[in-house]
Parts: sequence; structure tokens; C-alpha cells
Amino acid sequence: MRRRSPAILITAVLFTVAACGPPNPAGTERPGTATPASDSASSSKYGFAPAPQEDGKLVVWVDSTRLDAAKAYQAAHPGAQLDIVTYDGNANGSNSLKTKVQLFNRAGEGWPDVVFTTDNNTASWASQGSGAFVAPLDKGLIDRNTLSGFAKGALDVCTVDGTVYCLRNDLAQVVLWYNKKLLDEFGYEVPATWEEYQALGERVAAEHPGYLVGTAGDAWAPEIYMWGAQCPANQVTAAKAITVKATDPACVRAAKLIDKLVANKTMSLLPLFGPDFAKNQGDKVLMLPGPAWYGGAVFQGALKTPKGTLAVGDALHWADQSPPVTGNVGGGAWWVSRHSARLEAARDFVTWVTTADAYQVDKSPGYPAYSPAAAKWIAKQQDSGYYAGDIAAPITAAADQVWPGWGSPEFSQEAVWAKTVIPAQTAGKTVESLLPEWQTAIEQQAQVLGYQVAG
Repeated sequence: MRRRSPAILITAVLFTVAACGPPNPAGTERPGTATPASDSASSSKYGFAPAPQEDGKLVVWVDSTRLDAAKAYQAAHPGAQLDIVTYDGNANGSNSLKTKVQLFNRAGEGWPDVVFTTDNNTASWASQGSGAFVAPLDKGLIDRNTLSGFAKGALDVCTVDGTVYCLRNDLAQVVLWYNKKLLDEFGYEVPATWEEYQALGERVAAEHPGYLVGTAGDAWAPEIYMWGAQCPANQVTAAKAITVKATDPACVRAAKLIDKLVANKTMSLLPLFGPDFAKNQGDKVLMLPGPAWYGGAVFQGALKTPKGTLAVGDALHWADQSPPVTGNVGGGAWWVSRHSARLEAARDFVTWVTTADAYQVDKSPGYPAYSPAAAKWIAKQQDSGYYAGDIAAPITAAADQVWPGWGSPEFSQEAVWAKTVIPAQTAGKTVESLLPEWQTAIEQQAQVLGYQVAG
């Protein structure tokens, strides 16, 4: 007999990232590997040829932050059989998921049923070829009513050739976080444009040296400043095609803004979550452009910003942008394996963790991608009494302003920036001077992975 209330099995997994070849050499098939173009796909209610279905534990991979999502699902479904495995979530371009999937493809077994990633790049590699890993969701696996409930553009980052491959967990739209108490004390107005922001940074440098208006020491800096400037350095035009124009005027003006504020020391080059930032500069933050999750993770968590101090302004935009746009930093996604032998259970799990109030409203640290949950989540944050003034309006507005021109290729732009720009910037070089090197690094990484590169 099947047990009715099994305990959750949580398995800690240490991933070893090894150099691996392509997941499927030309002309070969691997045992247990479903082929997207299989003849049986047309007769399947899922839109692809599924593995034989059977009972058993649903294997779910999550990062440590999303462990609460799996636990919440188990609590709401005490009869569900789950094997919950923690891993790094593919964070910071680690490629740990891709490496493991390549190994599983070779072995013909071992794939998890459901995976969470902190990035949205998985569809670019895991939906392609006879070694494809992720299942299409909009061909019958997830119903249309559920899919239509996600925010405008939320699923675009994991849509390839018109097919949706993920359910977004949360959005990470960039807004302007600021210390209202300090801003009022200094007599400054909240900037609305990047031009006003830079001008205010220059005033702060002269009038209140030591205070900060931003940071540029993390790998996601381009997702705040370059993405928000509509810099065309990362435009994915097809499954294996990308346009890279990192020296475009839009990129140059964002680079000059960073360089100006780094030079006058109102923009820090320390990593936000490093040991030195909170200790040495945490109490000097006047404002930070950053994603919706900064409120909890950075200000409440890392910086311990006092209650009633933190406020949110509208997403900054360049004065000539019409309509205004903003960037996005993260916002994870849930994926279902096309190899799963428990597709119905996988569907129920990913649908619940992305839409149910019991996780998305009550426990999720980020702004939900599912619109009904997002409205309740932001109201809960507002009602907490932690923030100074209205945070709901600017964060909600920014959710619809994320520029769609920044793509999600097979490789991590954060990893490219971290390797190419940050060390040189720390050594004293300007971002503007590094744009050609950034361009070359993106092009080379894309070409290694078989992309057709246009510039």
C-alpha cells in the first residue's frame, strides 16, 4: 500500500562542475532520451512524447531560498510523495544544472521531475535538440487560464519559437529604493530620470561626501544600468542567433553614468552581499536602483535598515525613452522535465508553487509573477508597516516596464560581466573603455555555444 503521509526527504547535493561535451553528438540517440520531434508527440495530450508514467516520488530540485516553496506544497498536500534536493539554483552562471543534465543524458537516467532555477536562461539550451530536457508547458500540460494569469511578458524569457517552457516564480523589476529620512533631511527630491539621478549623485558628492546613490560591484550591474538604458548588447533573435552592440550610444551613456558616479565615490564597487559593504557603507546608502527583492534581501536582511526609513520611487528612465523602460535582475523559474514519469504530479506542483497564496503571498520573498498573487503580496508588504510611504504603486508599475530587448541566451551575461568588466573596473578602468572588451567577450561566448552573432 502507498503511504498516505510520507516524510519529506531532503537530500543535500554537492555539484561538481566538470567540462563536458555537447549533450548529444550528431547522429546518436541516448537511452531514455525523449525526442521533441517524435512521431508519438502529435498524439500526446502534452504536446511531446512522454516517458512511461508510473507512481513514485516526485523529485524536485530547489535552491535553499525556494526550499520553503517545496515545504509549503508538502504541508498543503500531506499525501504527496516528494524527494526534495537542494542545489545552487544555477546561480551566477554556475551552469550546474546543464552539467548534470548532460551527465543524465549520457546515462539515460537520473533527471529530476521538477527544477527551480534562479536564472531564466534554461529554455535556451534545454528545449533544443534530441537531448532536450524541459517540457513545453503550453501544449496541454498547463491550462491556458493558468498561463494567462502571469504578468505581461513574464513568460517571454522562457519562450522559444513561440513555445512556453517555464512558469516564472517571481519578477525582479528594477525600481529606485531610497532612504526617505535622509533624503528629506538633505532636502533632495526623488529623481525620476537617470539624468536627474546622475545630477543628484554629483550634488551628494559635493554636499554629503561618503553617502551612496548606487552600487556597481555585483555581476548583475548590467541588468540594472545597461538593460534599463536599452543597451542592445544582448538581443536574442532566434534559438541560436544573437545581436551584440555593446558600443551602441545607449550603452555608452549608461557606462558614462556609472563611471561618473564611481569616480566621485557616490557609487560603490563593493559587492552588496560581501562582508565589507554592510559593515563599512551600509549606513551611508541614500538610494539604490535595484530589483523588487532588494527590499527584503538587501535592506531588511543585509543592511538591517530601520523600520519607517525605506521608500520606493518609480523606476528611473532616460528622458528620451518613450515609453519608459526598466531592467530586471533575476526572477526565478520552475521547469518540468520531459523525462518525468510523474507529469500529472509535476504539473500540480509547479502550478501550485507559482499561483497559490499559501506560498506566493505568505512566504515568497519576491514579487510574484502570477498577477493575482502579486496584488496580494504587494499589499501585504505595504501593510507590514516597515516601509515609508507607498511602495505598491511604483513596484507594480515597473512590472510592466521591463524592456523586452534584453535576451536570455544559453550563457550567463552576469558571468561574462563578472569576468570581463568587474576586475578591470576594480583596477581603475572605466566601463566606457571596457565596452569593446565586453562586446568581444559576449561574441566569443556566443560563438563557442554555436550562436550566429550579428553586430
